[in-house]
Amino acid sequence: MLLRAQPELPDLTTVPADLRVPPVSAGEPGAGKRVRQTLPDYTGTDVHHLLYLPGDWRPGMRYPVIVEYAGNDHFTNPYGDVCAGVVEGSKLGYGFSGGKGLIWISMPYIDLQHRHNQTYWWGDLEATVRYCRDTVRDVCERFGGDTSAVILTGFSRGALACNYVGLHDDRIADLWLAFIPYSLYDGMQEWNYPASDRASAIQRLKRLRGRSVFACQEGTIEDIRLYIQSTGIRAPFTYQRIGFRNHNDAWALRDIPERRALRRWLDEVLNRRPGTVSVTGRVADAQGRGIPDVRISSGYTHWTETDDSGAYALTGLIASQRTVLAEKQDCIFHPPVKTINLAAASLTNVDFRLAGYSTSE
Repeated sequence: MLLRAQPELPDLTTVPADLRVPPVSAGEPGAGKRVRQTLPDYTGTDVHHLLYLPGDWRPGMRYPVIVEYAGNDHFTNPYGDVCAGVVEGSKLGYGFSGGKGLIWISMPYIDLQHRHNQTYWWGDLEATVRYCRDTVRDVCERFGGDTSAVILTGFSRGALACNYVGLHDDRIADLWLAFIPYSLYDGMQEWNYPASDRASAIQRLKRLRGRSVFACQEGTIEDIRLYIQSTGIRAPFTYQRIGFRNHNDAWALRDIPERRALRRWLDEVLNRRPGTVSVTGRVADAQGRGIPDVRISSGYTHWTETDDSGAYALTGLIASQRTVLAEKQDCIFHPPVKTINLAAASLTNVDFRLAGYSTSE
């Protein structure tokens, strides 16, 4: 049985909030705005996510991205905590960033049959996973999201989603730099949905591959610590007790020691990128002249471009066998794709040569 918050702990209402989540506004995304967005495949449906561009956002700049999943609908408790299970109710991403320096996506679970957001458990899990991957890619392409610095967080059901959705398979597991599950942890108990058992959860946890986790929970954190230690999975886990009785993500909107600890951890993760490595190289022509603006990609959501000298650095990659692809309109590269084996160290001199130009009719 999961240990829950103790009633003798203080209530969140005893600490005033210093942040207020921006309301959802109409129109196109812009600095300091939180707007409703829908992927093209779901145009005309009620499926949607919310996108917040930080107050200091500028076109052409790169920003870390925090992806957040909400808790379950129908939750209430004696302390006045409620959750409606909707993207509009999420708070963690804004609290962690203070509204600056990070792009924030409130991500939905997909009810594929009725074509709307699922507010209780997962809906169609495969559709939920695809929507997440495609949304992260779209936001990074259009709004300068840093593909090497995408962090996954969630409250309650969303904490379970950090692994149940975020580590569902190798493809989506490749997205993340780090994880911040708040209140609950995948595999600690069985729920009324498939593959919630411990053995399945440990298989998902193996996809963590050394990346950082800030596991936090109201009341006590020892149950999560003991569970993770029992799995035998080794990774840089940080454990943080949230010292309130509330099952409520509004703690992130308060200037408390726990939020300050989280922000210090976040700064360190973004600076050091633990659990990830990089691939560097150069793209040049036969005379050794660098080719700028070549897109170098590896996987669905990792890419960069060469600079004026033809050099590139593809960062935030997990140890794995993967392909690296060079692309630029009308250019033919030799080889166009390289297969590499990334281990614990970064890989250098993954170079490409311009072999010629394609002809257009």
